[in-house]
Amino acid sequence: MITIRKAEERGHADRGWLNSYHTFSFADYHDPAHMGFRVLRVLNDDRVAPGRGFGAHAHRDMEILSYVMEGSLVHRDSMGELHTFGPNTIQSMSAGTGVVHSEFNGSRDEPVHFLQIWIEPAVQDVEPSYQQHVFEPQEKQGRFRLLAGPHGNGSEGAVRIHQDARVYVAELASGQSLKHSLDAGRYAWVQVARGDLCFNNQALKEGDGAAVSDEQALSFSADGPAGTEFLLFDLP
Repeated sequence: MITIRKAEERGHADRGWLNSYHTFSFADYHDPAHMGFRVLRVLNDDRVAPGRGFGAHAHRDMEILSYVMEGSLVHRDSMGELHTFGPNTIQSMSAGTGVVHSEFNGSRDEPVHFLQIWIEPAVQDVEPSYQQHVFEPQEKQGRFRLLAGPHGNGSEGAVRIHQDARVYVAELASGQSLKHSLDAGRYAWVQVARGDLCFNNQALKEGDGAAVSDEQALSFSADGPAGTEFLLFDLP
């Protein structure tokens, strides 16, 4: 079964400096029908004005991922980490027993567009940690590039999270296609980050998402001349 979550149906917050769309309930947006999917709890599509950002705030017991589409993001936290990163980078923070961090647009001139992802951990009260991996653009072109996976999976270049979930990104040019097989008992979420995607013969546009249950064969193709970029969450 595939259930489409249309981009225009998401929660929306426009604070001037922040233009954010919430796939699931978050902050002032509360929808009991959309509290997350499996262990995927937050999926925000954020655009932050130049020189602005999220001030210091606390988290605990959550796996937090950031994936920049355009611009640059500055991360600072109570573990002493200070990093600026842009596209083709996966950044993660295991909040564990508690961490304070801030995120700001790294430019005074250009906006930043990024996806903020929260995944519920399988274990609590772990020691907080930070990871970041940069990869070449071609690593995601025409194929799946693993961004995050469980501890001990041995995948070089992917951040490790405290959950049996895997997050992939893929970029397809016009005419390209991909397939993915879900193991029995697994679920998936598909999120279109850019362009138009044909997913199992269903048309998805930028910002659309899809919850996948009781399906094993997943097929993807670029639906339009501009190509597409999307994230695939393989979930327990």
